[in-house]
Amino acid sequence: MDLKSSPAESALDDAVAVFVELRPRLFGIAYRVLGSAVEAEDVVQEVWLRWQRTDRSVVVSPVAFLSSTTTRLAINVAQSARVRRETYIGPWLPEPVDTSADPELGAQRAEALEFALLLILEKLTPTERAAYVLREAFDYTYAEIAEMLQLSLVNVRKIVSRARKHLAADQRETVDTAVHRQLLEAFVSAAQTGNVASLEALLAPDAVSLSDGNGIRGAARVPVLGRTRVANLATATRRFWGVVDIRPVEANGRSGVLLYRDGRPSTFMTIAASQAGIHQVMWVFNPSKIAAFVDSCSRHTTVPGT
Repeated sequence: MDLKSSPAESALDDAVAVFVELRPRLFGIAYRVLGSAVEAEDVVQEVWLRWQRTDRSVVVSPVAFLSSTTTRLAINVAQSARVRRETYIGPWLPEPVDTSADPELGAQRAEALEFALLLILEKLTPTERAAYVLREAFDYTYAEIAEMLQLSLVNVRKIVSRARKHLAADQRETVDTAVHRQLLEAFVSAAQTGNVASLEALLAPDAVSLSDGNGIRGAARVPVLGRTRVANLATATRRFWGVVDIRPVEANGRSGVLLYRDGRPSTFMTIAASQAGIHQVMWVFNPSKIAAFVDSCSRHTTVPGT
């Protein structure tokens, strides 16, 4: 005979269903605020636990409640993360995330997802970053953002405006995804063959190479500046390219490459480019960030705690 679920079981099933539907959005908010898939996953896990414990019968809008909880927790984590990153050895880069299955990563628009833009977002305060992300990527109204951040409507408008101005000062007009892929492929090909002249032709005069290794051997601990130095760095260790297996990937809505050494993923690399050429070459060597990227596709499609 059929056994009917108890009211408590039925309520939990409903809670799970709501959370499953909204989970990509929650992860997308947390990831953009934090620039870390692992930290975003921790935030979403905590939101799930809080959602379970909440008296959901009094929640008028689950999306508002869960988005607000996610945003506030992400801001708290971001504030402590800023302190931790002060002791980070060398340049810090965001954790790349696989977007092949979800090009917009839970957002209504793909804004504030590209690798280079996430790096610029780090210059904003956590509250500025959250307000910008909620408005530009998820299209929340100023009134909704004000309620989430517990700020006045006027203040939120000023914060978002200030964030836009900060970003506009540093952000360059990017090339489309097809051109980006072509430039990346050309860069990797020239680096493999040691063709410095071809590399210099691809690079903008003020190109910079950033290596995130947190002190790992072989990762440059300072930014490498200028077209010639970046080209020379990319070809300096010929053995580096000779012993790696290069696999194309999609990360943060753009093309990247994952380099395997001895069958294990060891390095992620991508670029940022404008009409003037490649202006940023970004290398992630940090093992924990590589592991997070390899896991990211499966992790952001499962429900924590189930």
